[in-house]
Formats: sequence, structure tokens, C-alpha cells
Amino acid sequence: MESREPSQRSRRPRGVVPYNSDLYRLVRDKNQWQVSPDSPRPTGSLGRWHQRGYLPHRDAPGLTQFVTFRLADAFPSELRAEWQTLLEIEADRRRLRQLEEYLDSGRGECHLKRADVARVVEGALRFFNGTRYDLEAWILMPNHVHVLFTQRDVSLSLITGSWKSYTAKQANQILGRSGQFWAEDYWDTYMRDDEHELRTRHYIEDNPVKAHLAFDPHQWPWGSARFRDEYGRLRLPA
Repeated sequence: MESREPSQRSRRPRGVVPYNSDLYRLVRDKNQWQVSPDSPRPTGSLGRWHQRGYLPHRDAPGLTQFVTFRLADAFPSELRAEWQTLLEIEADRRRLRQLEEYLDSGRGECHLKRADVARVVEGALRFFNGTRYDLEAWILMPNHVHVLFTQRDVSLSLITGSWKSYTAKQANQILGRSGQFWAEDYWDTYMRDDEHELRTRHYIEDNPVKAHLAFDPHQWPWGSARFRDEYGRLRLPA
């Protein structure tokens, strides 16, 4: 797949979705495979595969989604070829493992290490819990965020867009900076079964330990593990 990173002089305006013919065909084929000729086609993006020029996304009420989004400088444009290679890996676990290893290397300014910024981001994740979605697990790392949640009747793009838009404004104000805070797209994988979900939950909450930032997941101040009871159930304070 050819990389078409725009030059600095002709950089694409933010919010304009780039055209990627290979990705367009991938999403079209996924939707054709998913929906039989005799079944009614869902309306809008909910219940369908869709894309925003970077990655394919599966969107439907009731899906438990594992989403990763990162700071804008965690994957610099000059390393676009590495990002493109990750995109082309079809196996979710292998792709995620390579992405995690890259992000855990601590690239960028790692603004999420600041408690005041992390507090804003975690607050945004928890704000619509129980209305737009049901949180299952999350972790804030220095330059990226993992969230596991079950969708209700709000689209995945609206959920993630709301998180990123609000927190970017707040974080920039705290940091006294302007410009892009989050990278434009996000990675998502929907859970195929309970085993997949449990494995992903442990993967998320163990991330600080794996990155040598904590000895125990419960010690990490910006993750869901600290809210689990002795049976592993998530118990969020009112």
C-alpha cells in the first residue's frame, strides 16, 4: 500500500478525510461479506464497517470495543512507513503487540504523565459511562490510552470524537499550548467472545507493568484495575 504523506506546504486540513483506495475497497468487501443479500442493510455507520481514511472500523450497538488512541507526536509523520506496516497486519494480536511495543518506547512529549492532564482524560472517559456506553476497563499511558467498553446506541466515532475533542481543548489550556493534541484516527477491535474480552481486559490493565512503570496494575493511578474488588468486578465510585 503506497504511503501518501502530504508535504508540509500542501498539508491536508484537519477534519478532511483522506482518500485511500485500498482502505475503501477493504471496508466495502467487509460489508459485503458481513451482510447477506437477503438481510436488511443497517442504516448509517452503526452496524457496518466504515473508515476515515486511515483504518477500518466496525460499529454496532452491543459490541464490546477495544479502542486505542494516541498523542499526535507519539507516531511522528516521518515514520509513516512504520504505521503503514502495522495497518497491513491482519492478525489483531500481532498488530496490537507491535503497536504497543512502539508506543511504550515513550516517543513524544508524553503529556499524559502529568496528573492534571491525566485527570481530565480519565474524567472524560467516565463521564458518559452508563449512558452512551458501559466501561469495562481502561488505562492511561504516557502517550496513549486504551479503553474497553460496550457500545449502546451511540456510534464509535462519536464516542471517541467526543473524548478527543473535549480533552484536547482542556489539555492544551493546561499545558499553555495550541495545535493538534491527539492523532486523528484510532485503533479499534471488537470482542469476539468472553475469553477475548477477558484477555483484552488483562492486557489493558497490565500495560503499566509491562512497560516497567509499575509493579502492580492496582498501583497505577490512571487505570481501572484500582477499582476492582476481590472478585475482579469493576466498582466505580458514585
